[in-house]
Amino acid sequence: MARAFWNGVISFGMVVIPVRMYVATETKTPNFHMLHKKCHTRPKQVLFCETDNEYFSRKDTVKGYEYAKNQYALLTDNDLEKIPLKTSHTIEILGFVKSAEIDPSFYNDTHYLEPEDVSAKPYALLRQALVKAERVGVAKATFSRREHLCCVRPKDNIIVLNTMYYADEIRPESDINVPAPEIKPEELDLASSLINAMARTFKPEQYHDDYAEALEKVVAAKVQGVKIEAPQPPSIEIPDLMAALRASLDAAKREPEYASVGARTGK
Repeated sequence: MARAFWNGVISFGMVVIPVRMYVATETKTPNFHMLHKKCHTRPKQVLFCETDNEYFSRKDTVKGYEYAKNQYALLTDNDLEKIPLKTSHTIEILGFVKSAEIDPSFYNDTHYLEPEDVSAKPYALLRQALVKAERVGVAKATFSRREHLCCVRPKDNIIVLNTMYYADEIRPESDINVPAPEIKPEELDLASSLINAMARTFKPEQYHDDYAEALEKVVAAKVQGVKIEAPQPPSIEIPDLMAALRASLDAAKREPEYASVGARTGK
């Protein structure tokens, strides 16, 4: 059973909607343990103080904010709870924008918002109004030790909150060197035809992370003493572009999963 990690309200204008917040995603990554190379024993992680020349545990630590070189202000959890922010227990919607105006690179984590019993109607009203207006709310909320920029949006029959990066947290794309070669009209037409031929309906359940299964095979091979063959990297030689596009288009047209979608979309 999922447990809410934050309670507060959604506010916009004079409207207040009490909600509970739940984490919506989880990362399923294979776990590796760090072992002592000599004997393959899992080590105990310890902290060491050079000043007192002693080891200590995490319970003997305090939080310190460095306000000057080697000068720290000590803060307790109680101090952090008292940070004077109006968004400490409020998802404050600052305005409503078209979702297409938010570049996907701004999105971070996803959370589900659940209404308290007393707020079922205003919650449903906000969700339906967002759907009708085809807009999402840009908001700010404080949790997990920081004030987040957020997007409040409808999803199916619920309201979802996406935390977002602030503008100064997005690295400038001007740092990336991308040349501007001349694209011939026939090249663009053929590439567009290939995209249309490979059109499909997005069904997230069709996609799976194959890494865990592949890792299990590697582990089994290591246990059995079988030699592991590394996959060959793809060729970086650029073939004739038009020939490659035509061959790809022919292959795509023979794939049932693409052909059926192309037929429905009239491509």
